[in-house]
Amino acid sequence: MENLVFVVMLGAMFAVVLVLAIGIGGFGAGGKFNAKYANKMMRLRILFQAIAVILIVLYVYLRGQGGQ
Repeated sequence: MENLVFVVMLGAMFAVVLVLAIGIGGFGAGGKFNAKYANKMMRLRILFQAIAVILIVLYVYLRGQGGQ
């Protein structure tokens, strides 16, 4: 169980970095993409960050319980 949470947690953190990079790239380029998707990318990043934080807390909790 602990390993599964760890892998999903890493995936969530990767998703945060990916969405952040896309958002920064769109902001830097400007234009239609930024005008259309800037707010959506910010909301998606916040959602992924919340999921990642919850998974990190769950992982730490499971590690403290000895994985039982």
